[in-house]
Amino acid sequence: MNTPDFNAAAAFVAANARVLDRRRFQRLFENGPAGPVRDAVAAYRNDDGGFGHALEPDCRAPGSQPAAVAMALRITDETGAWDEDLVREACDWLAAVAPAEGGAAFVEATLAGWAHAPWWVPEEGHPASLVATGMIAGTLHARGVSHPWLDGATEVMWNRIGKITEPGDYEMFGVLAFLQHVPDRDRAREVFGRVGPLILERNLVTLDPDAPGEVHGVLDFAPEPDSLARTLFDDATVQAHLDHLAQGQKEDGGWTFNWPAWSPAAELDWRGFLTVDALRVLSANGRL
Repeated sequence: MNTPDFNAAAAFVAANARVLDRRRFQRLFENGPAGPVRDAVAAYRNDDGGFGHALEPDCRAPGSQPAAVAMALRITDETGAWDEDLVREACDWLAAVAPAEGGAAFVEATLAGWAHAPWWVPEEGHPASLVATGMIAGTLHARGVSHPWLDGATEVMWNRIGKITEPGDYEMFGVLAFLQHVPDRDRAREVFGRVGPLILERNLVTLDPDAPGEVHGVLDFAPEPDSLARTLFDDATVQAHLDHLAQGQKEDGGWTFNWPAWSPAAELDWRGFLTVDALRVLSANGRL
């Protein structure tokens, strides 16, 4: 069994990560308080209730974006720093900018003129995104939130998942996040029984933990023992990917990523976030 060098990871976070990820680290691994995490997330909030300012590192624009809302919700959820006021106002913003069908777009046009990753392009017609809608709705359902935006987003997800035959890998992340937490558990399990196997059938996942390039491994789809998609993989495969994650720690103590690094600032922000996240996943699987 491989375990990372925790002290080296802590040193990397202290030296390189955003205040936000330092606070995440303290909360998750040093019994730190929740309040500073909430405050660090709130620093990225806009007056419209949304979040921006590179909270999602690949968009450096100050304007609110669904992906930044998704990250704000995820961080406050996983650290127990949930704030009902921030959440309600974020949902109000989502409702104000929602596509005609409901849900959330992948990218809002407020990034125009600001630095962002080349794949951050607003889609023509402003459609709902399975990625953004699913990730946000999943976290809100996990927390038992009630809001009109979530009602519409839930219908969007059920309708879109019911028709899905050729999902992309990122789309599947949204689908899984939604199915993991939506309250109708019987329906979620039934639907997962149909769409879950597409992860393997459409080669969205690489079973070889050492596969090079911009690929997605088992832990991207099933990071935790109770993940719905964990049932798709045998234990030996899961353990091999956990070994690979532990071995992915770099000499400087941090972890990195396998997609294009388009900006030095975004690269360092991602490395801080992913270092904390690698430790979180390893801990959830009994590897710390």
